Amino acid sequence: MAYRYGEYFDGPDPLAAPYDVRAALDEMGDAILSGSTPVHALRDLLKRGLPGASDRKGLDDMLREVRRRRRELRERGRLDGTLEKARALLDKAIGQERAELFPDPSDDARLRESELDGLPDDTASAIQQLSSYEWRSGAARQTFEELRDLLRREVLDSQFKGLRDALAHPDPAAMERIRQMMSDLNDMLDKDARGEHTQADFESFMGKYGDLFSERPRNLEELVDLLARRAAATQRMLASLTPRQREELANLINQTLDQEGLSEQMRRLGDALLARRPDLAWNTPERLAGEEPLGMGDSVTALEELADLTQLESALRQDYPGARLDDVDEAAVRRALGRSAVDDLEALRRIERELEEQGYLLRRRGKLELTPKAVRRLGETALRRVFSSLDAGRRGDHDQHDAGSAGELTGSSRPWRFGDEQPIDVVRTLVNGVRNGGLRREPGRAPGAVRLSVDDFEVAETERRSAAAVCLLVDLSYSMALRGTWAAAKQTALALQALVAAKFPQDAVQIIGFSNYARVLQPDELAGLDWDMVQGTNLHHALLIAGRHLDRHPDFEPVVLVVTDGEPTAHLMRNGRSAFEWPPSSETLELTLAEVDKMTRRRATINVFMLAGDERLQEFVDEVARRNGGRVFSPSADRLGEYVVSDFLRLRRAR
Repeated sequence: MAYRYGEYFDGPDPLAAPYDVRAALDEMGDAILSGSTPVHALRDLLKRGLPGASDRKGLDDMLREVRRRRRELRERGRLDGTLEKARALLDKAIGQERAELFPDPSDDARLRESELDGLPDDTASAIQQLSSYEWRSGAARQTFEELRDLLRREVLDSQFKGLRDALAHPDPAAMERIRQMMSDLNDMLDKDARGEHTQADFESFMGKYGDLFSERPRNLEELVDLLARRAAATQRMLASLTPRQREELANLINQTLDQEGLSEQMRRLGDALLARRPDLAWNTPERLAGEEPLGMGDSVTALEELADLTQLESALRQDYPGARLDDVDEAAVRRALGRSAVDDLEALRRIERELEEQGYLLRRRGKLELTPKAVRRLGETALRRVFSSLDAGRRGDHDQHDAGSAGELTGSSRPWRFGDEQPIDVVRTLVNGVRNGGLRREPGRAPGAVRLSVDDFEVAETERRSAAAVCLLVDLSYSMALRGTWAAAKQTALALQALVAAKFPQDAVQIIGFSNYARVLQPDELAGLDWDMVQGTNLHHALLIAGRHLDRHPDFEPVVLVVTDGEPTAHLMRNGRSAFEWPPSSETLELTLAEVDKMTRRRATINVFMLAGDERLQEFVDEVARRNGGRVFSPSADRLGEYVVSDFLRLRRAR
């Protein structure tokens, strides 16, 4: 049997390494740990662009390019260029005719001059009246034909991009072909409206008239989109002119279409396009501020591009509910910014797509959420930040070479179980592999190689190390956001959660948030957690929940850490409702301190991290320290994490 190897074409390479989005997640984590929500963090990342990819543009770079293009288009010229050129050619033809009539003393010459004097001021009406005039001057006749050719080219080019060049040298056969094309196009649209159109019909149409459509649409839907956007731009051009200019140009268009026998077909086409694409801005005026007069075709092209850029700008801003990069029209990006921008957009889409496919982000009911996998990653990032700021030798800092180990070796071993933290007993593991037949010779294996299965592994038994029941009480009240300390508190909670999970897996950690009420915070909701816009600092309720956690682990060493920026202003009443009062009522303080006394009887030391210097808060935490024997810290917000983690490690070391 022969094999032939070659490049794989049937989709993505199945053997390629997974796309690494950890750097993107870490970039998002910077914003999330600073208090942003996942959806805002992702939006900010996409605006900045792919981390470390300086050759790739972000959404902000694309927006700047879109806005630059819009400024250029607006300064490109004026919309009345066709009117201005038509008036100039009309005046030239009349002047040439007058020059021919002036030397002639006959009554016919005077009558013709009188007819020219009586022409209306309106350009379209004057051209209409002169269409039956018998020119005496050959030069004037040629100029007038040049005017009519100009109008024919500009009017058709405003509807079908590229026809201006096709009609540069007009001939009756070319015009007849355009009439037939429009008739066939309208028939095809009617057939599609009845549900009878097929792709074969479109391909037959393009086989006859494909050279008239430079964009080369692939199906009827694409052709309708091209024509509708151009027709809408034509209407916007008319709406952007002054009332008099609008009337003159509309009359010129209608007059030209009538003369070429296209009025009815153009009306049918316009009605069909409007019915299919009513979402386009058909009559929205635009202002172009340039000095150069633009013809109708160029004006419509400029307004068509402006409409594309306006729609593209809205999509690139991504500032509407449920916004996704899939909403950005790739064809509009290619038309406005070129092929390289399409590649940049695909790179950004890949970030968004891979974050979801690799299990970091989850969309639920249109809302973006972090998965537990992403929260663990962010917790590790927060923990690295904390440890990077710890200076060697500072109070509470110490090397944890044995952190996470299970204790001193006893000399015995046991079979490995999933989740074991003990070291692998290599000798006994290899012996088990040999005994279970792992030394059999097999084709392709080196001599002496031992084949191991999961059942062969054994771990070295160790003395059990004491475990801790950890309670971190975090203030979620509105004042934390006002003082700018909420982001630091969230980062601290994530760091402590990651530290316990990685280094002290035998510990039972519970994070409790409190405002007017207290609640247990699950690890996967920490990153997306936000402060509560309510009044009340119900430390009483938080201590009640923490006490129940400690009671469920009576053999564990109790650790209670409190992060707050205000004295208690709420307590839990007997009916389960929260009672708020400021300044704090005596009942609130008494009930809160009663829970402090219960913690003392549980041998739980309460260490308080005070994020404000209020006199009332200082008096309260001093009383807590006096009753409980715990310590009081007053760190700045940017050093809260290192204070909490250092204190936790100090307590674990002491235990």
